[in-house]
Amino acid sequence: MTPGTDTRPGVFRPITPGHPHRWGGALLAVARRGDLDRAPALSALSALSALSAAERRVADVLPARRRAEWAAGRLLAKRLAGELLAVPEDGVEVLPRADGSPYVLVGGSPVAGVHLSLSHTPGHVAAALAPEPVGVDLCETSSADAVRRVADHVLSPRELALTGTDRPEALAGAWALKEAAVKADRRGVFGAAPRRVAILGLCPPVLGGRRRAMVWQAGGAVLALVLAPGAGRP
Repeated sequence: MTPGTDTRPGVFRPITPGHPHRWGGALLAVARRGDLDRAPALSALSALSALSAAERRVADVLPARRRAEWAAGRLLAKRLAGELLAVPEDGVEVLPRADGSPYVLVGGSPVAGVHLSLSHTPGHVAAALAPEPVGVDLCETSSADAVRRVADHVLSPRELALTGTDRPEALAGAWALKEAAVKADRRGVFGAAPRRVAILGLCPPVLGGRRRAMVWQAGGAVLALVLAPGAGRP
């Protein structure tokens, strides 16, 4: 069966939260928000106080309800960057560009050749680093009904057919793939950009162009990773 005819995707492969994984040259991790403070591997970076002064300035202007999510994503990214670059985690900063996309600094200087993407929901956080443009996105399975209400703006009729009508994880996966792809392109999920990313198959995920993608089930969320060589803006 070709990817384009897969109208009944199976369950996405599970991914273990709290541990780094490698896929396609990317290093990624997903964690449950409630586990961040308890996981030994993350305990050293489990509080807002672990943020640098520059990171705290960004966090301080966020609404209180978003501040903890934002910080959790950065702390997870610090752990991954420390492992990838073999540097102390407390020497890593994650700051936003003018367009809001994150980038990595070590010792106050941007790190060349390392692309970063982050995603956070009320229940989960995820981070991915790669030597090429990368996008990562989480969508809670419980959000499938909300996604369906706006899906016509992002998914084509053919893509909606791939998700079926009774598979909330499939709809969450399609949405997460679109979000991850436009993050790799450093574009927004609303507007014309998502329509230019064609989902040709969902399980396994296949996207148009040179993009490579994977989708996992992460507890109550679906996690999508997209690598897009040559994408992004300088």
